[in-house]
Amino acid sequence: MIKSTHDTLRPKLIDYFKKHKYSFKDFTSDTMAGLSVAIVALPLAMAIAIAANLPPERGIFTAIVAGFLISAHGGSRFQIGGPTAAFIVTVATVTMRHGYDGLVLATIMAGVILAIMAIFRAGELIKFIPHPVIIGFTSGIALLIVFSQLRDFFGLSISKIPPDFLEKLQVYLAHMHETNFVAVIVALASILIIIKSKKYTPKIPGPIIVVAISSIVVTIFNLPVETIESRFGSIPSMLPTPVWPEITFEKLRLLLPDAITIATLAAIESLLSAVVADGMAGTKHKPNAELLGQGVANVASAIFGGLPATGAIARTATNIKAGAKSPIAGIMHAVWLFIFMIILAPLIVKVPLAALSAILIVVAWNMAELKHFREIMNAPKADRVVLLTTFALTVLVDLNFAIQAGIALASILFIDQMMKATEIKAINKEEEEDPDSTLNKKFPPNVEVYEINGPLFFGIAEKLVDTLNILEVPPKVFILRMRYVPLVDSAGLHALDVLHERLKENGTILILSGVSKNVNKLIVKSKLSKNIGSENICDHIDKAIIRANEIISL
Repeated sequence: MIKSTHDTLRPKLIDYFKKHKYSFKDFTSDTMAGLSVAIVALPLAMAIAIAANLPPERGIFTAIVAGFLISAHGGSRFQIGGPTAAFIVTVATVTMRHGYDGLVLATIMAGVILAIMAIFRAGELIKFIPHPVIIGFTSGIALLIVFSQLRDFFGLSISKIPPDFLEKLQVYLAHMHETNFVAVIVALASILIIIKSKKYTPKIPGPIIVVAISSIVVTIFNLPVETIESRFGSIPSMLPTPVWPEITFEKLRLLLPDAITIATLAAIESLLSAVVADGMAGTKHKPNAELLGQGVANVASAIFGGLPATGAIARTATNIKAGAKSPIAGIMHAVWLFIFMIILAPLIVKVPLAALSAILIVVAWNMAELKHFREIMNAPKADRVVLLTTFALTVLVDLNFAIQAGIALASILFIDQMMKATEIKAINKEEEEDPDSTLNKKFPPNVEVYEINGPLFFGIAEKLVDTLNILEVPPKVFILRMRYVPLVDSAGLHALDVLHERLKENGTILILSGVSKNVNKLIVKSKLSKNIGSENICDHIDKAIIRANEIISL
């Protein structure tokens, strides 16, 4: 049964309440799960904003507004949305080139693109992005995140960091003599605490322990380490008034590539997160509803002074492990963050930036997919080429180009593999052993029989026409067996037409044998059947032989 567009776009929250009786006990579980996620999300949201060269409150605004709407309107039962580390490089680059107002407009445009993708049911298409492309750009982003944190990790006094990887490396090397070893110790201790907390305090998130301990130690001992307060001052304790940016055609044109990058990244990461959630909880997400929720959330986040948002895999996993029952848990996570902002604003600014850089470096390490990277490096050569190309372009050029080039390269290599796998050969009676083998078929004289084994698409079309060069003497009848041809594209149909015309010039009649119903429909629809003659298109070799005998006897 094909679902209507309305069904595929309906939020998972509505589906859940239609199928389940929601109790106060369920609400309590969702509230406590939301609290657990909010504790994890608070330092991450600030760290991500700071890493993108923006004030920390913008990350909090995003987590509250986008987090609420992604859970309320999305297509995953347990998805937690907000700012993610994957956006750091893109956000920093857009902001540097076009200012924060440019980022706001690009994020709104990305939200609209996501909504359009949802309406046209593009959610199912994301799964066709090759695995090496996903791992390549994910690992590339992870490396870029680590590089974005080196300033605060080493306590370097760099006012502005260039977005380009190589330029950034040069700037770091030029300032390494300014290393603040106290900041390095704080950062290293923070990483150690996060690692050890998984073993000794599994129920308390490592980032919140790091934030608490580092803030207390730096404040009590007055350590010479930069904090949120020393760099950004105070942070607001309320959400800002929504503001709609100035929109002009020129701005839309300039920001469209960035908007596409944000939308693509949001779509891929949110759907990957939803798939991970399904695997952990045994649920099934609605990809198009998820994209629509992401679109709504990104538009709202932008006008409320936030950043681009998407599904966050680590926070979603925390939500499930904390006992969430429904999308209400994600909504409550946003409510808790709002409460934190109101109450804890004076304390949040005491967090040292070195500790936040350590948190993001750990996030980047987990995001790097090193295990999958190594697995693909042991895979066929084509996959390795796609992986390394996407990785290199992500680091050295930009994410948008890397994804486009990665998909294009993967497609070309796949087509090459399909071309090599598809055979067009003369039938050897001694080799065939199947029930319809030509071994037991009696062909009339002056008949050549060839067979295509695989799809007949544009990569094979030229090979089909070149088959005629093999024939020394044109036969009276040329039978082309197509029983193993599952599909034909427009180039394949054109090749059949060219083959027919070339044979006709030499006085040879083309007979197609073993044509499936689906392929025959395409041949009829393209009017090719009129050129070849419907009587010369057969669904079985026996019928083709009968037709060949008729032609020979004429």
